[in-house]
Amino acid sequence: MSQPESAIADAQAGGPSNGTPEPLAKLAARYGLRRAIARPSLLVYLRQLWERRHFVMTYATSRNVSKYSNSALGQLWQVLTPLLNAAIYFLMFGVILGASKGIDNYPAFLITGMFVFTYTQRSVSGGAKAISGNLSLIRALHFPRAALPLAYTIQEFQQLLISMGVLLGLVLLTQEPVTLLWLLIPVALALQTMFNIGASLVLARFGSTARDLNQLLPFIMRTWLYASGVFFSIEDRVVGPNGAGLPQWVADIMYFNPAAAYIELMRDLLMQTHPARPYIWAVCVFWAVFALLGGFWYFWRAEEKYGRG
Repeated sequence: MSQPESAIADAQAGGPSNGTPEPLAKLAARYGLRRAIARPSLLVYLRQLWERRHFVMTYATSRNVSKYSNSALGQLWQVLTPLLNAAIYFLMFGVILGASKGIDNYPAFLITGMFVFTYTQRSVSGGAKAISGNLSLIRALHFPRAALPLAYTIQEFQQLLISMGVLLGLVLLTQEPVTLLWLLIPVALALQTMFNIGASLVLARFGSTARDLNQLLPFIMRTWLYASGVFFSIEDRVVGPNGAGLPQWVADIMYFNPAAAYIELMRDLLMQTHPARPYIWAVCVFWAVFALLGGFWYFWRAEEKYGRG
């Protein structure tokens, strides 16, 4: 009798043929068997994810193609959406509520904030539904589940590449000059993408079990939008004489918000009229590394639970 057949016979009998009961886990270990859905080691998991990189890219691209396939304007909506939001916020906050006071080149200030925040917002929102929205795929195929939230972020990054071309054109129309700092834009986007991947992985694990997350997410994102200085200057509104008059450390805490930090960094690079903050680079690097490493580890820890139940 072969070794697998002996293992099956022993399992059916409750233990070895000598009649002594033996736990199934110990029996499986004796014959070199392991669970089919057991979580691999972290290094093995990374290798498996790399081996499926073509699947990730193809899945992200196909989602981009199908997302706007039923609309007349198609891919233009990925640019029109933040532009329309920016127009509404310009009217409500810039004109009616006076948020533009004290800000040089408010149109570029607002548009930059909207495009940068929209990239993170869409990536995180997509990641929250990456597991719960693909249960049939997860239960039918065996692959690293991190491929799904990663594909959602890549999908938004592909859309961002088009949006950035529009953003740069609009900033030039507001008479901002091209400077050497523009060469650092790819670095800033890489840091933001690292953060988006990590945040998407965290929300993907939450979303796999928290059934009400999709209902709460719009409120969370709206609060995050208002706290990130998209359409107002945090410094002026928190510390300035025409603002709340709070201590400087309150504004510094708000700038530590990752969305606000990446918005400020992009404004520093694109707008010569925007006052640069020397610590923003450190904040952006911290969030990129912390979110990517922590988010990946947190997601990997529950790998064998996704799609169960």
